[in-house]
Amino acid sequence: MSQRRARIERKTRETHITVELDLDGQGVTEIQLDLPFMRHMLELLGRHALFTLTLRATGDLDVDYHHTVEDIGLVLGEALDRALGDRAGIVRYGHAIIPMDESLSLVAVDLGGRPYLVYDIANRRKKILDFDLGLIEEFFRAFVTQGRMNLHIAHLYGTEPHHAYESVFKGVARALRMACARDPRETGIPSSKGVI
Repeated sequence: MSQRRARIERKTRETHITVELDLDGQGVTEIQLDLPFMRHMLELLGRHALFTLTLRATGDLDVDYHHTVEDIGLVLGEALDRALGDRAGIVRYGHAIIPMDESLSLVAVDLGGRPYLVYDIANRRKKILDFDLGLIEEFFRAFVTQGRMNLHIAHLYGTEPHHAYESVFKGVARALRMACARDPRETGIPSSKGVI
């Protein structure tokens, strides 16, 4: 079996991000990022997708968190795309319904190569400490674009913002775990077009 791994580095005047990703890992993560809430969410993503994920990110956090969060999405998405290769033999579709105490999220993903994000969060809180929760949508938009996937995220209800976003990230992780899995019955590209 081919190894489904990638290492991507992106360096700009605003950020420096390195991602190492193994789709067939054990859920072990090493995240170096000076944004504690985002670091926690990325740890959840790697753990529940069963990816081995190493991520190092520095950026102009004194200016804004936006550049760093968005660029993490770009680099992680590119790593996922590269690790998937031509996407032959994968399940392609994945979904999850994940509770976290009073919160519930529904997530569906298609790794069919067409970037599209649907993002609906019932929780209306704007921040956790000083972290702007609106940046999570920017992260996922960048992740979807570079990862070449269709991702639907619906946080259905829940009053505690930490629980809301934890259910979202765990849902994305479990949906990706399903979609990235090797399908023993699929011998080629999982598309009627013959290419993704």
